[in-house]
Amino acid sequence: MALNPQLFPNGMPVPFENEMFVLSRDGVEFEIDKISGSNGGNVKAKGTIYLSNIRMVFVASKPVGSFAAFDMPLLYVHGEKFNQPIFFCNNISGLLEPVVPDDQHRALYSTHSFKIVFKEGGCGTFVPLFLNLIASVKQYSQYFAHSVSETAPRLDPLQAAQTPVEEMMRHAYVDPNDPTRIFLQQPTTESQLRRRTYQSQPVDHF
Repeated sequence: MALNPQLFPNGMPVPFENEMFVLSRDGVEFEIDKISGSNGGNVKAKGTIYLSNIRMVFVASKPVGSFAAFDMPLLYVHGEKFNQPIFFCNNISGLLEPVVPDDQHRALYSTHSFKIVFKEGGCGTFVPLFLNLIASVKQYSQYFAHSVSETAPRLDPLQAAQTPVEEMMRHAYVDPNDPTRIFLQQPTTESQLRRRTYQSQPVDHF
C-alpha cells in the first residue's frame, strides 16, 4: 500500500510508466485498517476507485483527517472475495500486504484488511473486470516468483504492468446498472508525467 499517492488536480492518480487505467467507479465506500494517525487505525471514506493493470487507487471525496487517497498494488492483494450480504450492500473484501521502503524491515509493517462497498448502483461491470485482472496478475506473479531466488529483492509491484489487459477490456461485459466508467482510451491530462517507483520522490517527466 501507499498512503496518499500523487494525484492530479482533477483527482486522477499520477500514472506509473507503462500503467494503463482500466476503469473508475464513483459512489463507493472504502474501509481500511492499520492506518497510522487515524482513529484506532481504521478509516472509512466515500469516493472513487481507479483500477489499472498495476494497482487500485481509492480517492476520497473529502479527506478523513490526513487520509486523502490510498494505493493498493495488485501484486500485494490476496484473499479477495465478492460478498453479497442479504441486508447490506454488495462489497469486495480482501487483504493487502504493505509496500515496505527499501531501507526498512518487513516485520515493522502489518497486513491490511480492506473493503470496497458498492453504495450506488450495481457492480456487474466492476467485479468481473477486477477479479479477472487480479487472476491474470497472480498468474504472472507465480511465474515471476519461480524465476527468482528467495534472496532476491522484494517483488516489485510495477512488474504487474506486463499483465495484458487490452483483450480483457475489449470483451468486458457492461452492466447498465453499474455506473463504472471503462477507459476505452487513456486519460490525457498531463500524461507526460510518469512515476518510476513506489518510493516517495518527485514525479519524473516521461
